[in-house]
Amino acid sequence: MSQQISLPAKLINGGIAGIVGVTCVFPIDLAKTRLQNQRLGQQVYKNMIDCLIKTVRSEGYFGMYRGAAVNLTLVTPEKAIKLAANDFFRHHLAKDMRGLSVFKEMLAGCGAGMCQVIITTPMEMLKIQLQDAGRLAAQQRKPGLITPTRLVATNTVLSRSYNVVPNSAPRAVSATQIARELLHTQGIQGLYKGLGATLLRDVPFSIVYFPLFANLNKMGKPSLDGVAPFYWSFLSGCVAGSTAAVAVNPCDVVKTRLQSLNKGANEDSYSGIIDCFRKIIKREGPSAFLKGASCRALVIAPLFGIVQVMYFIGVGEFIMSQSPLKLISD
Repeated sequence: MSQQISLPAKLINGGIAGIVGVTCVFPIDLAKTRLQNQRLGQQVYKNMIDCLIKTVRSEGYFGMYRGAAVNLTLVTPEKAIKLAANDFFRHHLAKDMRGLSVFKEMLAGCGAGMCQVIITTPMEMLKIQLQDAGRLAAQQRKPGLITPTRLVATNTVLSRSYNVVPNSAPRAVSATQIARELLHTQGIQGLYKGLGATLLRDVPFSIVYFPLFANLNKMGKPSLDGVAPFYWSFLSGCVAGSTAAVAVNPCDVVKTRLQSLNKGANEDSYSGIIDCFRKIIKREGPSAFLKGASCRALVIAPLFGIVQVMYFIGVGEFIMSQSPLKLISD
């Protein structure tokens, strides 16, 4: 059967799901960023739990949500674009409306990943600066590692934010201040630093995630034209999301390093993706590309599980047309 997709409803689904998911998993995402930015011999945190405990002790409970405001603001259009774009491409690739081949599933995912980076890149750029501030402050407080933080692209806002003295908390700086300063000094390309690395992460992620989710979710459908129960969509989203997250984690490490404007003592700067890969391999070994992989899996699994529950029970369709929520299979 032919069924037209409702773009506004899909945007609402993606937006609400993104906000709920990010609120639940943001502290783990913060730990992921800080662990990925650590270098050998300069470790401040042993693992995710140690990172969260030290963050609460030094920055308070809300320190775990540094950068959450920009993420919550931009995750709505980001998730909306990602999911709606995938639906759009799937709709136009399904000629007979009887399902897609794996290749077409991957093609739709590729298109979705390319569309979302319009929002993802500046969102990640701003979020990383805020998330990593506590790690740099903690590193400077460690004995023998009090060399002032250096910046790849020096600007007054970031300098005021990250030049801290031992035993002091990092000064607060907002995403708006960072964005304004980057636009003033570097133009729009300042907010899109690491665009290539973001594409390198998000396009393969979507290529893996969407076909895997579609096939897992299909297993829970009572019939070919039925709808999987919400709990099955949740589990399918968790499994597909964590699998795709671990698969592209090396690209996420490179993206995080490239987008970190501020550098700690003796930390490398990178001229591009290839230079970053080369220096990480040479100085930290292949295992460095798995930094934060468990955190990323723990972030993505519930995030995309929640996303798919909101998406498939039809919250957006309910809001737009007052149609009943699909909590059980048809």
